[in-house]
Amino acid sequence: MKKLLLLSLFSISFCAFGQDKFATKSTKDEVKINALQLIAGAFEAGYERVLNEESAFGVSLFVPITDNFDTKFMVTPYYRYYFGAKPAAGFFMEGFGCLNSMDDTITVSETANSVSFYSTKNKTITDFAFGIGLGGKWVSKKGVTFELNLGVGRNLFSKYNSNDYDRSYEVIGRVGATVGYRF
Repeated sequence: MKKLLLLSLFSISFCAFGQDKFATKSTKDEVKINALQLIAGAFEAGYERVLNEESAFGVSLFVPITDNFDTKFMVTPYYRYYFGAKPAAGFFMEGFGCLNSMDDTITVSETANSVSFYSTKNKTITDFAFGIGLGGKWVSKKGVTFELNLGVGRNLFSKYNSNDYDRSYEVIGRVGATVGYRF
């Protein structure tokens, strides 16, 4: 009877420790909100999937909630390489793509019947950018994450990136102070 009880206790403790280790290894999904953008008047939320101890991929969605932004939306998929001691944490470098759309009033130089004049047009500009970024991520034992990141990218396709227009949409920025949860 003692051997059966001892074997049962050993089996239960083995399963309990095994589940704890499994739970730690299965924390590969993360959801997050950019607190810095909320303060500025926009909503940015993201999802990240940890691939291994050194890399992850994710996507974020940026939508303004006030009129302080020309941007209508940004969808940003990214790949990160981490250099920290903890899995998918510490200093990171990222490469990203960014589908972005902006509303703006542009001034266009036009010529008709040998007369040059300027006209103002309301225009929605949609483009895609590639960029790079740097940042740092801290992960608590309970899975709460905090991240700081900064990046810059270049739009590739819009004709409104030329010098013929008052404003250039050639360069886009990416900045964040995000809070999230890894599960």
